Amino acid sequence: MNPANFSDSSDTSGPSHRPDLSALQEALSRRYGRPRNLAMDGYADPTVTRRTGLPLLTPFGERLVEMRAWAHGSRWIGCGSARFDDGIRPVVLVAEGQDPAADVPEGSSWVDGVVAVTGWDASGRHTVDWAETEARLGTPLPSDYKRLVDIFGDGAFDGYLQLHLPGSCFKSTDLVRQTACLSERARATSSALWEPYELYPAPGGLLQWASSEQADAFFWLTEGTDPDRWPVLITEDTHDSWVRFDGTTTEFLYRMLTDRQHPFSTARYFDSHWFESYGSDGSSGE
Repeated sequence: MNPANFSDSSDTSGPSHRPDLSALQEALSRRYGRPRNLAMDGYADPTVTRRTGLPLLTPFGERLVEMRAWAHGSRWIGCGSARFDDGIRPVVLVAEGQDPAADVPEGSSWVDGVVAVTGWDASGRHTVDWAETEARLGTPLPSDYKRLVDIFGDGAFDGYLQLHLPGSCFKSTDLVRQTACLSERARATSSALWEPYELYPAPGGLLQWASSEQADAFFWLTEGTDPDRWPVLITEDTHDSWVRFDGTTTEFLYRMLTDRQHPFSTARYFDSHWFESYGSDGSSGE
C-alpha cells in the first residue's frame, strides 16, 4: 500500500497551494472512469469489503473524511481527504486488490461470475427501457445481456471490450443507433464486408453488442426465435475471418476474463480484472 498526502506538516507553502480535491478526483475519473464512493462526510460505507475497496479506508480509521475508489488492474486507486494535526488534507493512495474470482459461489450464473471477477458493485442500477429498445430494434435481446447492462452500464471490461447499449455516451456504441447506422451503410454500399453473413435486420443477420479499441467487433448471430440461444461471432478489423462461440454473451465475457486459452483472452495480460465505467450516473439517456 502506498498512501500519500499532498501537504505534510513541513509544507510552508500554505493552504492556497494545496491541490484541489475535486480537481484530483476529476482527473482520476477521466483516466479510470466513474469511481465508487466508499466514504462521505466522515462516514464509511459499512458494506465495503476487501474485495470492494476496504484497503483504501484502513490506513485512516476515524480520521477519514471522504474516499472515492477506482479499480484498475490488480489495484485500487483512492482519492479523498483525512484529518491531520493541521487540518483536513487531500490524500491519494494505491492498494493491492484481492483476486475476486475466489468469491464466485458454486452454481452462480455467468453474469454473477463477471460481477465477482471484476469486483463490481452489483447494487447500482443502470436504467434502460428494454421494452422500448426492443420495439425500436424489432427484436427481443438476450436476457443475460440485458442483466449485464442493468448492472454495469456504459463502459469497458479490462480497458478492452466496450459494451454497446441503448443511450451510450458515444454514438458508435449506442446499440440502437449503431445498428441502424451499420444497416444503412450496408444498403448504401452493397458491401461484402460481413460475408458470408448479412447484417440485422436481415433474417439471421449480425447484431453488434460490443467492440474494442483494436477494431474487434462482437456480434450476435440472430438465428432462431430465442435470443438466449444466439451464438456470438467475432471478427477483427479486416473482417476476413470469423470466430464463433456457441454460448451466451456473459459466458463468452467470463471466459474472456478468466481463460488464458480463450481466443480473445485478457487473462493472458492481467491477473485481476476490472470494469471502467463511462457513465456519470446510473441512468441512460438519448
